Amino acid sequence: MLATVLTISNSSLQKLLFAAIKVALVVLVIWLAAFSMDLTKRPHRTTHTLRVLLWHYPFGKRFNLSWDVCLDLYNIRHCALTDDRSLFNQSHVVVFHHREIQSRVSALPWERRPSGQMWVWMSLESPSGNKRVKELNGLFNWTLSYRRDADISVPYGELVSGSGAPQPRPKTGLATWVVSNKKTTQLRSLVYASLRNHLRVDVFGKSNHRPLCPDCLLPTISNYSFYLAFENSVHQDYITEKLWRNSLMAGAVPVVLGPPRSNYEEFLPPDSFIHVDDFHSTRELADYLKEVAGNESRYQRYFEWRKMATVKLYADWRERLCTICAKYERLPKTKVYHDLEAWLHSSVFYMWLMMIHKTTRCQGRCNSTWW
Repeated sequence: MLATVLTISNSSLQKLLFAAIKVALVVLVIWLAAFSMDLTKRPHRTTHTLRVLLWHYPFGKRFNLSWDVCLDLYNIRHCALTDDRSLFNQSHVVVFHHREIQSRVSALPWERRPSGQMWVWMSLESPSGNKRVKELNGLFNWTLSYRRDADISVPYGELVSGSGAPQPRPKTGLATWVVSNKKTTQLRSLVYASLRNHLRVDVFGKSNHRPLCPDCLLPTISNYSFYLAFENSVHQDYITEKLWRNSLMAGAVPVVLGPPRSNYEEFLPPDSFIHVDDFHSTRELADYLKEVAGNESRYQRYFEWRKMATVKLYADWRERLCTICAKYERLPKTKVYHDLEAWLHSSVFYMWLMMIHKTTRCQGRCNSTWW
């Protein structure tokens, strides 16, 4: 009797075991199927080295791409930069700097472009400085620009957490401006022409036949209380090295002319700069600068940000190119700019507002009191 019971029990156990194995196999198959479907929905993972081909060196100025610069300089892995056009078909990304292609659009290799290769339009110029963009419609997948709405956004500079920035040195001058290409019709030239009637501004640069060597730039500016960080055109997010390097890194309070104050405040503390729009005339601006320069405690308040932050300057084109690899997985792989010109000029709205605002505010008094 006992042997019979054991036989039955063993038989039942075997059946239960086989049933459990079948259930486990079914669950495993279902899980694998679900996991496989989920993988198709996930962003493409970069497990191999991305090759980024730079078609032209910006402004014809070459830089070293012969070693693993992305890893060695910026700790970005699996990113190979090259200027070797023979690797065009093997390149995952090709970057075109606008200045070199704007007059040679027909020479772009679009007819032999491999399927899946991503093209990047790159420019750090404002919309006013980019010509013949309409001819590029439908060619590019991503944009690389200072603008925050670019696919690869790399500003001219930013404030990052940290402290220890040296305190500004004692000042021997009131205000200075370094400018190489000054056109009399530019807004910044008009404002300066009016401001100098009320305030001494020492002007350096090629336009004034007083060029400064690269190592002389910051030490010279640091002797002044204020620096005219005047942009050559007014566009959203167009805040260049004139502010980040020439002013903040030199230890001079920036007097800015560019996009509205609200746009600057998206990058900087509101009490770290002086905006020309805060004043009704250049005389009023000049009087304020003199007043602040004469009050040391009030002047030093413009440097409070140095206790919590330091300036990070983006001056290396290689860092911008390496950023493509860092952001590659999150970038849309099917995107195409069918109207690149419309995207580029969407910030012209800001320039329009500035001109209308100033013209309305001046009401015929601009020649004598503003610009």
